[in-house]
Amino acid sequence: MKQTLSLVRKELNSYFGSPMALIFVGAFLAATLFTFFWADAFFARGVADVRPLFRWMPILMIFLVAALTMRQWSEEQQSGTLEILLTLPARQVQLVLGKYLAAMALVAVALGLTLFLPITVGLLGNLDWGPVVGGYVAALLMASAYVAIGLFISSRTNNQIVALIMTVVVSGLFYLVGSSGVTAFFGDRVAEVLRAIGSGSRFESIQRGVIDLRDLVYYLSLTGLFLTLNVVSLDSLRWSRGAQTRGYRRAFVLTAVLVALNLAALNVWLYPLKAARLDLTSQREYSLSPTTLQLLGTLQEPLLLRGYFSERTHPLLSPLVPTIRDMLEEYRIASNGRVTVEIVDPAKDPEKEAEATQTYGIQPTPLQVADRYAASVVNAYFDILVRYGNQYETLGFRDLIEVQPTRSGQPDVRLRNLEYDLTRTIKRVVYGFQSIDAMLAASTDPVKLTLYVTPSTLPGPLKSAPDTIKTVADSIQESSGGKFTFEMVDVDAPGSSVTRKDLFEKFGLQPIAVSLFSSDTYYLHMVLQVGSDAHLLFPSGDLTEASVRNAIEAGLKRSTSGFLKVVGVWTPPDQPQQDMFGQQLPSLKQYRSIYDQLQQDYQVRPVQLSDGTVPADVDVLVVIAPQGMTDKERYAIDQYLMRGGSVVVAAGNYVLSIDQMMGGLAVQPVTGGLDELLAH
Repeated sequence: MKQTLSLVRKELNSYFGSPMALIFVGAFLAATLFTFFWADAFFARGVADVRPLFRWMPILMIFLVAALTMRQWSEEQQSGTLEILLTLPARQVQLVLGKYLAAMALVAVALGLTLFLPITVGLLGNLDWGPVVGGYVAALLMASAYVAIGLFISSRTNNQIVALIMTVVVSGLFYLVGSSGVTAFFGDRVAEVLRAIGSGSRFESIQRGVIDLRDLVYYLSLTGLFLTLNVVSLDSLRWSRGAQTRGYRRAFVLTAVLVALNLAALNVWLYPLKAARLDLTSQREYSLSPTTLQLLGTLQEPLLLRGYFSERTHPLLSPLVPTIRDMLEEYRIASNGRVTVEIVDPAKDPEKEAEATQTYGIQPTPLQVADRYAASVVNAYFDILVRYGNQYETLGFRDLIEVQPTRSGQPDVRLRNLEYDLTRTIKRVVYGFQSIDAMLAASTDPVKLTLYVTPSTLPGPLKSAPDTIKTVADSIQESSGGKFTFEMVDVDAPGSSVTRKDLFEKFGLQPIAVSLFSSDTYYLHMVLQVGSDAHLLFPSGDLTEASVRNAIEAGLKRSTSGFLKVVGVWTPPDQPQQDMFGQQLPSLKQYRSIYDQLQQDYQVRPVQLSDGTVPADVDVLVVIAPQGMTDKERYAIDQYLMRGGSVVVAAGNYVLSIDQMMGGLAVQPVTGGLDELLAH
């Protein structure tokens, strides 16, 4: 350790004893200030963050670290001092670590001198320090990898210019391989692998304020790999080419290969691990809810999230675009390659603008923009497209933001619950697109379609209906891989396993009259059983193959996990009332018609919120006439909304009751409802 620290001091003395350190730090600060204030127009953005500080950091680090490391070993070889270093009582590992730590110390000094930027921004506005910490951590990790690359390349040549160029090329390749310009040429799976290899794509996640264990291990692995190669490169200068050292050389090279393979295996093993991450943002902006993660895990087809945002827009909207971009990126990361994210400016891409207006009906919003000298109206885009298969929906300007008045007269423009809006929209398009094969593949329960029919009493127009249903069912069964089975049961056949009485008791099925003036009845009922749940299917219109398939598809959608299948209904407790003579009065609270209407398309069940939670399998919560609610019940609704759940509230300010004295109707104000919750 002493030898390593001595080498670190020697290198730092050589840096600061010459113009090298001043040139490096000065160039770094000049480039940083230029990109912060000029390239990204910090003051024109009107946002209290330091994104411009880190936006260009990956590219700046490539050139600056290459200039810093080009002389480390090349100069030693050129001046002949490398032989002296190799004869010192220090191992090659200590020599490499000494050079590495000295270079990293200089990089840390340069980064530390930029701290005045976030401090100043924090004084000017409400700065979230989570992304700032993440940005500096990401910059140090990236610099560590680039320094290791530069040291290795410098050890392979005695020409500093060659070392500079090769370091820029190798580091640049690591940056470019995961960039959007390269991944756009490949499919989703290949693009995801390239992003996992690219140093720039890894940097983006950390600089947003999300520390992911996989990103940390990636940068440390890259650093360890090239430092190991640096040690091998130095040690190879001492090797003789005789047969006596052949075993030593092979063992040394084999050790380096094993280190590289283990580092690669570690990254591959950690890649599916998405939970080991820390969201440093103050509002935990990039921590997706379990509901969203579950929905993304059920995707069977690529999902496109495309943001249409104009560069020239209202100054109160421009600060919201980076937040939306980061949230969309979180969806992409959490989807394991199933989500593609695009951010386009229609003004710069006429083809995308034509597609937006003609195909998706997205139109620009006229916004008034004023400065000190003039006022004008600009047509700006502020929309998100969600497309899954042939289904799509858009979130427009009014869907994404909310405006609140302030005392100063300047409106407070902020995003609504962005994750909730996105997840709800994704759920709708996924629900609308799902094919039968995809739903059967996602189902963990056996699916059986049973046709209960009485062929002998079917009316003439329906004689061919059983064959039509059988044709569709056989087609689905053939492609289901054994997950779907079909059975046709003749209810009136001798020895039938099911009688008319059984159908009524089990499913509530009753025969249909052949005509108004006939006593004959018939059965033509389809029952879809998914696990222990049974659903009656009613094809719409004529009994064609298309209508039968649509009916089966609709039944599967109501039964497949992750779709809108369970509607939980909360109603106020019915408090019995008595008249002046002690007789119990009939209740006015009857909600049977609501239950009957909902049960036509969904599974409906009453829910109790007294324990402070909404059941996990409830997709939509319907709250009817909220009154007399406890704090726990209101808390359950609030947390359900925060998880991205959908709540429908049927409420009013007054409720009917029976006058105990007069026996008539009375109107009373509602108390204990959701007024306070809805006010927020």
